[in-house]
Amino acid sequence: MTGHVIVTDDGPIRILRLNRPEKRNALTDAMYEMLSEALENAAVSKSVRCVVITGGPEAFTAGADLNDFLHAAQHTEGLRPQTIRFLHRIAHAGKPLVAAVEGVAIGIGTTMLLHCDYAVAAIDARFATPFVNLGLVPEAGSSLLMPRLMGMRRAFELLVMGRALSADEAKVLGLVNEVVPAGEVEPEALKAARQIAALPAEAVAASRRLIRGSTAEIVRRIDEESEIFRRRLRSDEAKAAFEAFFSRKG
Repeated sequence: MTGHVIVTDDGPIRILRLNRPEKRNALTDAMYEMLSEALENAAVSKSVRCVVITGGPEAFTAGADLNDFLHAAQHTEGLRPQTIRFLHRIAHAGKPLVAAVEGVAIGIGTTMLLHCDYAVAAIDARFATPFVNLGLVPEAGSSLLMPRLMGMRRAFELLVMGRALSADEAKVLGLVNEVVPAGEVEPEALKAARQIAALPAEAVAASRRLIRGSTAEIVRRIDEESEIFRRRLRSDEAKAAFEAFFSRKG
């Protein structure tokens, strides 16, 4: 299980690699826990100056494991504590975050990018947030951050209508910085991370706080979304959507 997130340090760069290719890197409770711990450790580390989050050639991540969602729906839970911990941690991330995105980035795979400082995507990457299709609501503070990034109408298109984005569209909307051939994604992300790590660390941290604005506001929105998410999981719409999803898989 621990092999589903591989944490390595390359000089001042911490690399968090999602490694569950058989499930397109769908995130489990254990994976959320490992990501949170790695980010928490990086935040207080004197040697780590930038964090890179990456996946595999077929998937950055297909989002949260829907089996966990189904368990939550059946047991009247909301977002799992492990998920909430990760969302709080990525909002509070003490070091710059760089994302390297290949393949699909679904749900949290897209919304976590709103917390990253720099993102590189493969030319064939695809982004989607199908929360409403499952009878749910957006998470990770995306209902606050996405309209700020791209405007209310485009955010509605993604978060409510569930329309997917190509890599080029994601760049135009500001979700990613660079679009490169698939084999160049991680090298380009590491290049950017090294450029960031070479800058004066205290000046980077202070500038980053100014750019990102109030973390408390973001965390409040994460918690508000989570409470509505909890109620939505118990709704007839969500139950019907999950039953339909798993019947199709079967």
